[in-house]
Amino acid sequence: MRKSWKLGGIAAVVLLVGGAGVAVMASKGDGPKKPDDDKAKTVLEFVPSEVVKPTLTAMPALIEFSGPLVAPGTVIVRAKSNGTLLNLAVGEGSRVKAGQALGQVDLEELRYRIAERGASVEAMRAQMEQAERSYKANEGLAAKSFIAQTALDNSRAAYESARANWNAAKAQLDTSQVTMRQAALVAPINGIVAKRHALPGEKLAAEQQILTIVDLSKLELAGLVGTHEVSRLQPGMAVQVQVEGVDEPVQAKIARIAPSAEPGTRSIGVTLVLDNPRELYRAGQYAVAKVVLQDDTQRLTVPLAAISRNSGQEQVWMIEKGALVRRIVTTGRSDAQEGRVEILNGLKPEAQVLAARFDNLREGDKATVVATKAKVASSAATPVQQ
Repeated sequence: MRKSWKLGGIAAVVLLVGGAGVAVMASKGDGPKKPDDDKAKTVLEFVPSEVVKPTLTAMPALIEFSGPLVAPGTVIVRAKSNGTLLNLAVGEGSRVKAGQALGQVDLEELRYRIAERGASVEAMRAQMEQAERSYKANEGLAAKSFIAQTALDNSRAAYESARANWNAAKAQLDTSQVTMRQAALVAPINGIVAKRHALPGEKLAAEQQILTIVDLSKLELAGLVGTHEVSRLQPGMAVQVQVEGVDEPVQAKIARIAPSAEPGTRSIGVTLVLDNPRELYRAGQYAVAKVVLQDDTQRLTVPLAAISRNSGQEQVWMIEKGALVRRIVTTGRSDAQEGRVEILNGLKPEAQVLAARFDNLREGDKATVVATKAKVASSAATPVQQ
């Protein structure tokens, strides 16, 4: 862009008076020259690449969210009873299969408890049998009216109490036996040992963590999406996921959308499921999900560089009837990849819009579009470096 000047010719007349030289400058036209005459006659010139017309184009929407990958198939192997960890047959990074022995715990205390409860069952059974025999004998006596009905009722109550005590003792024994079976350190799922929480020789308490096993065949990515965008997402939609350290994006699907927004964030949780049969990705890797929503509408757009801000308002500069005009606009969607933004209000398709940002522009300055731009010494408007 350049500016040109239209100046009248200047004639110089030199008069010599009394041997002294006096120079008098005269200009074409009558009257004194105003200081703003040069600026008023300045014409800003733009090449065709600096002036564009708004174009109609579809603008697919892009929704992004990010977060770490997590493995939903993660289990923690815990001690089911007090005991000493004798050994662990696997270490961190070891691959295990469901049912595989992972180590051994000294369960001597649990065995003693089982033996004690077994003896208690036998004692309760003997008491029940004795109470049953007394009740049956009293039934015969009561039938011959040798004892009162009250005595028979007391006998029956003692028998039923003894039978209940026997059943309770059996239940306690069964519970101990189940605990004994569960106390064996075996892998509950196929996976990889992620962490060891205890070392051989350590005294374990009930429910203490021993190992963490992770199944990497399926991973999840949970992120937050704004409430104004989440309504456009649905479970089952395809998503492109870019995992850190991996060049190519991978396909995933939206699995779940939270029913309510997170307090204080105005965002709703969205969870993706990523199939990982070859275990190329690991839990904890950071990933970015991108959902592309196709657009069926042709929208009026201009280059992003054409939009500037003034006093909090978005604006564009136009050439209209040979002069610069500043126009306030309202923008909609933007596409950073294509470098375009939607114009909702303020422009018509035939408008001539400056496609870049320039300094020192003034509304009303003369402007024109030329085929080429010659080199000039100075310019009233200088492009802003992007």
